[in-house]
Amino acid sequence: MQVERVNTKDLVVNSMPDGSRVIRNSNNETVFALNATAAAAWDACSSATTIAGVAEEMRRSFDPNVTDEIAEACILQFQKKNLVKISGATLTATRREVLAGLSAVALPLVVSLTIGEQKAHAQDARSSDYRAPRANVPKDHKRSF
Repeated sequence: MQVERVNTKDLVVNSMPDGSRVIRNSNNETVFALNATAAAAWDACSSATTIAGVAEEMRRSFDPNVTDEIAEACILQFQKKNLVKISGATLTATRREVLAGLSAVALPLVVSLTIGEQKAHAQDARSSDYRAPRANVPKDHKRSF
């Protein structure tokens, strides 16, 4: 089974200090947030590979406890979000197998929102009595530089 990223020219990837990634698809204005586990799988998919290849790369670069089932769960989430395409045999890991492999590795997580959805959530989250911060400097104060 081959795993390959899709639409890479439309994707802008930002790495976060904690190992997570934020991916923006400029074509459909969707933003994806990947936790560190999913980010390791994303990095492992930088070229066409297999589930076993993704798992091996994740073990090498992220955590030696990563199982093939964890890698497969990541790939399934990427496929549902149209970030990768899979050719060949179908994926087989059950939820139970994925959970059994989670002894020391966080469950992979891929979350997505469109830019419009993000703006709507941001507007809903604003408090009606929120006041922008102001500098507490007298008007006649002169800077010494």
